[in-house]
Amino acid sequence: MNLKQLEYFVHVAELGSFSKAALVLDIAQPALSRQVRALEIDLRETLLLRNGRGVVLTEAGQRLFEHGVGILQAVAQARQDMGASRDAPVGRVTIGVPPTIGRQLTLPLIDAFKRRMPEARLAIVEGLSSHIVEWITTGRVDIGLLYNPDPQPALEITPVLEEPLCLVARADQAPPSREPVPLRQLAGLPMIMPERSHVIRRLLESQSVLIGLKLEIAWEVSSIAAIIDLVCAGYGHAVLTASAVAASGRADELMARSLCEPSLSSVLCLAVSAHKRPSPLMRQTIRLLTDLARGLPQAAAAHSKPG
Repeated sequence: MNLKQLEYFVHVAELGSFSKAALVLDIAQPALSRQVRALEIDLRETLLLRNGRGVVLTEAGQRLFEHGVGILQAVAQARQDMGASRDAPVGRVTIGVPPTIGRQLTLPLIDAFKRRMPEARLAIVEGLSSHIVEWITTGRVDIGLLYNPDPQPALEITPVLEEPLCLVARADQAPPSREPVPLRQLAGLPMIMPERSHVIRRLLESQSVLIGLKLEIAWEVSSIAAIIDLVCAGYGHAVLTASAVAASGRADELMARSLCEPSLSSVLCLAVSAHKRPSPLMRQTIRLLTDLARGLPQAAAAHSKPG
C-alpha cells in the first residue's frame, strides 16, 4: 500500500464513481482502476463493488476508507503546516456540496483550482446539508456549502447567495404568465416534495402553517433530479430554486415562477469548522468557492424572470 493508491481509493469511495474520481484526480480512468485493483491485491480484499450507478464499499472497503481519510488528513495537515510558513496553498482540501449545485459547480471549480493551486489536491463530496454539517464537525470535510443552516457553535457560517423559491410546473401545464405565485395558490395542487428533513420542505411547511395552508403532498422523493423528472412527466408541481431547474438540463420543459405573499428564499451558505485554523489552502479555496457559488444562478435566473 502507498499513499497514492490510498488517495485514489478514498476519492473513488467519496464520489461513488471511478469516472468522477478520474476527473477530479486528472488521470485516465483505466489507470485509476489499475491502481485501486493493485491496492485490493496487496490487501487481499475486495474493497469496491460496481453497480449500475457507480461503486459501493464492501465491509472491508468501509474499514479502509475510515483509516484512509484519517491518514490523508494527517498527511495534508503536515503539508499545510510546512507550507504555512511561506503562505503557499499546498496539501489536500475536501469540499462538501449539495447535489442541486454539484453538477454546475464541479467542472468550473476543478478548472479554477487546477490553475490557481497546482500543488494542492481537491476532493468534492456531494450530500444533503444535514450530512455536510456532520462531515465538517467530524473532520471529513474542510469546507461545506449548505442551504439554510441553523446556527451552530461548532461552525463558522457565511451567507453566500440568496435565491427565491419557485413553483415549478411542466411548461404545457402552467399558465402563460410568469407573474409570481401567491403561496395560497398551492392549495389543491399535487406537490412532489423531498423528505421532511430537507430544508426546502421544512421552510415551505412552516410558512404554510402560518397562513393556514394545507399542502397536498402527492409524492415524496429524496432526489431533486427525480423530482424534476416527475414534474416533467406531469405527476405534479414542485418548489425549487431556479438554479436547481437550470442544473437539471430540462429547463426548457418547465415553467418556474417565484413564490410571493410571503416570498420564500433559500440561502446558500459557506461553512467551516470554528475550531480549525484555516490554512493558506483553505483561505484561497474559500475565496474561489465563494466567487463561483455567487455566479451560479445568473443563467438560471432568466428562466424565472417575469416577462
